[in-house]
Amino acid sequence: MLEIGTIAPEFTLPDQNGEMRSLSDYRGQKVILYFYPKDMTSGCTKQACGFGELYPQFREKGAVVLGVSRDSVASHKKFEEKYGLPFTLLSDPEKNVHQAYDVWKEKMNYGKVTMGVIRTTYLIDEEGRIVKAFGNVRAAENPDKMLGEL
Repeated sequence: MLEIGTIAPEFTLPDQNGEMRSLSDYRGQKVILYFYPKDMTSGCTKQACGFGELYPQFREKGAVVLGVSRDSVASHKKFEEKYGLPFTLLSDPEKNVHQAYDVWKEKMNYGKVTMGVIRTTYLIDEEGRIVKAFGNVRAAENPDKMLGEL
């Protein structure tokens, strides 16, 4: 995980509509940047729907939510439409942003060591500085916890 107080690495990725989005586009707003394994899976759906339900409250507090996974733009679009997600989903199939944010790591999966994303959420302030970082988050609890952090 990246250290609190450091400047969040800049990135540009396509969103669920194929539009290129950069972290710098959100300067002046708080950013909740969360990394998750896969669209349409149980835990990831609970996490995304939780962020979706609370999104008006995040906006009231001056924050945006950005979800990042290795899924394609088309997969993100289906995920957004199926669950009515009101926030931006970013596609990082090459894992460049995952690696920049130190969330692509070895993990145990059914007793086997594999490489994969560690579910991680960063809170980035209006100037682009990391102010909170949470690794191995519980998907269903993460949205409430992040709202509390604001």
